Amino acid sequence: MTGGREGAPVALGTASGRWLVAVTVLASGMAFLDATAVQVALPAIGRELDASLSGLQWTVTGYTLTLAALILLGGSLGDRYGRRRIFLVGVVWFAAASLICGLAQSTGQLVAARALQGVGGALLTPGSLALIQSSFRPGDRARAIGLWSSLAGISGLVGPFLGGVLIDAVSWRLVFLINVPIAVLVVVAAGRHVPESRSGGRHGRFDVAGALHGALFLGCLTYALIAAGEGPTRPDVLGTAAAGLAAGAAFVVRERRAADPMLPPRLFRDRQFTGANLATLAVYGALGGSSLFLVLQLQTVLGYDATDAGAAMLPSILLITLLSPRAGAVAQRIGPRLPMAVGPLVVAAGTLLLAGVDGDGPYVLEVLPGSLLQGLGMAILVAPLTATVLAAAPDTLAGVASGVNNAVARAAQLLAVAALPVAVGLTGDDYTDPAAFTGGYRLAQVVCAVAFAVGGAVSWWTIRDDVLRA
Repeated sequence: MTGGREGAPVALGTASGRWLVAVTVLASGMAFLDATAVQVALPAIGRELDASLSGLQWTVTGYTLTLAALILLGGSLGDRYGRRRIFLVGVVWFAAASLICGLAQSTGQLVAARALQGVGGALLTPGSLALIQSSFRPGDRARAIGLWSSLAGISGLVGPFLGGVLIDAVSWRLVFLINVPIAVLVVVAAGRHVPESRSGGRHGRFDVAGALHGALFLGCLTYALIAAGEGPTRPDVLGTAAAGLAAGAAFVVRERRAADPMLPPRLFRDRQFTGANLATLAVYGALGGSSLFLVLQLQTVLGYDATDAGAAMLPSILLITLLSPRAGAVAQRIGPRLPMAVGPLVVAAGTLLLAGVDGDGPYVLEVLPGSLLQGLGMAILVAPLTATVLAAAPDTLAGVASGVNNAVARAAQLLAVAALPVAVGLTGDDYTDPAAFTGGYRLAQVVCAVAFAVGGAVSWWTIRDDVLRA
């Protein structure tokens, strides 16, 4: 059976299909929400744990570092040993680490627990999409991915707002502790309703050397990008960047020579797979940079508090939630090329509108139009992009394909956050000075708009409409 499924293909409109979407959405949403809600919790964490600025930074980046370093490995393990099995290991691991986070009594304990959370996230995140790709019948996959994109993605987008509510109502610890009952529900439901699947054709020895080289490459690259924000020529930045490049070269050599490689090089010989990942690099880098600068502009120049800044994004989130499933169905019918080209252009238009946000007008005139265009464009784009990445790879490599795409998106966002402030001339404490920040903000949004447009152009030139056909 294609992809090594251990059961009949699942139809989206059935009870099994609804359970499969619900389980993957709940688990992924748990990870996405934590990744963003924690940022709002940082001031409260700092006060209670008497944390330094460095400690607070590592509360965020400790999670990102292990997640990015191991996400490719997580996808590969699922393909080989069972996608549901590795997915559930990740869910339980994530929940246990969340419990430790919620009970942490020092900054060191919290940072260590956040790093453990990243390990769990690296196991469950690629597994959720791989389960959808390998379990649903081909004609339903794009629409199922659209549902996943809208429902799971919303949790990350509303993270700052929901995090603020939980912190104000109870404690920052609830941001972590709420994951435990969610994980219990996911484990019970998945055990009863989610079919197992694995690669049927990969039975050689596991590629340990490839896994180590890949983790070192992604981990060192992630650390270098994070640390570059405090000075790109620091010895630790240059050293880890060099180590990462060396590990990356060793990884390529190993995967080309291995009899059963963790990441088969043939994946990148497929024009659709490579093109979709290049589009991901451009679009998600631009999205990370634009979102960061908009949130800072709303707070620094317009005087929003953290919860209000998060709430300002809710209309665009609503559009993504409502339209992503439909976009997946349309892409299945007409092909993904047009939506993957048009979506980024719509986001670029919204980003150019947001470049004019300076506090001279009300929210409905200054922020809302651009935010809605960004939401509309992302709703058009996300489901076809994700479906194309997975469809361009064999079903036997669904987990690896998801891991690659997740790693590309994470690296793009980290690169944007690390490099964009320096590129637009912002340094030190400029983000606290409205006059100094606004000039850099405008240029940053223009740069992000260009990057969105580049993503659309890449899609137009590389993607075929038949890639999603059963």
